[in-house]
Amino acid sequence: MALLFFGKDPDTDEDHCPTVWVDDENADLVLQGWKADEATEKKCLEVGPIPDTEAVIRIPARMVAQIRKACDVAERSETELR
Repeated sequence: MALLFFGKDPDTDEDHCPTVWVDDENADLVLQGWKADEATEKKCLEVGPIPDTEAVIRIPARMVAQIRKACDVAERSETELR
């Protein structure tokens, strides 16, 4: 597996940044983000449980351009994998 790096949050330090990648084998988006606070998680639970294998994370809106680029690559790659 290789992860294609798309960027880190430009407004945080290099060691603690929300980050975006695309897995080049299956075109999955891989996101590192801040753990959601209790109020956010509670709101998310209104639509269903959060399994132990999953987490609610926050990615800052200022990263939309990086995420959009990653989504475009993932979408093209996923089509090629079919």
